[in-house]
Amino acid sequence: MSSLTHFDAQGQAHMVDVAAKPATHRVAVATGRIEMQPATLALIESGTAKKGDVLGIARIAGIQAAKKTSDLIPLCHPLALTRVALAFALAEKSNAPQVVCTATVETVGPTGVEMEALTAVQVALLTIYDMCKAVDRGMRITDVHVLEKHGGKSGSYLAAP
Repeated sequence: MSSLTHFDAQGQAHMVDVAAKPATHRVAVATGRIEMQPATLALIESGTAKKGDVLGIARIAGIQAAKKTSDLIPLCHPLALTRVALAFALAEKSNAPQVVCTATVETVGPTGVEMEALTAVQVALLTIYDMCKAVDRGMRITDVHVLEKHGGKSGSYLAAP
């Protein structure tokens, strides 16, 4: 296992120097889900939640979050993102009804976009919670992780199924 890159030789936290790294096309896909009561999922699906279009607002929140990741995570580089896309899937087939969020983030640059994809998913799911908490305070955000990443020196990563 390689050493942690966000610490210098003296053990001090620092922003990684990416100046010498070539700009490559980079993509990251992250996912996560929020579990809820069946009635909460029905509200989201019907578009009749008191605060409006839950998934539409969550999509915009996730896009904004990806763009602001370096403001939230202290050692992340500010990146010129070329694409941020969020998709939602509503599922009733498991133990708990849920909304699954998948974020795809792209850039052409010297560092990856995994943090931006993870941040987009988390904030989108938090937005769903915020918009639905009046009817369901027991919602649970879970399973947030990187599904895949491509580009850069380390190449591609695909999460195990």
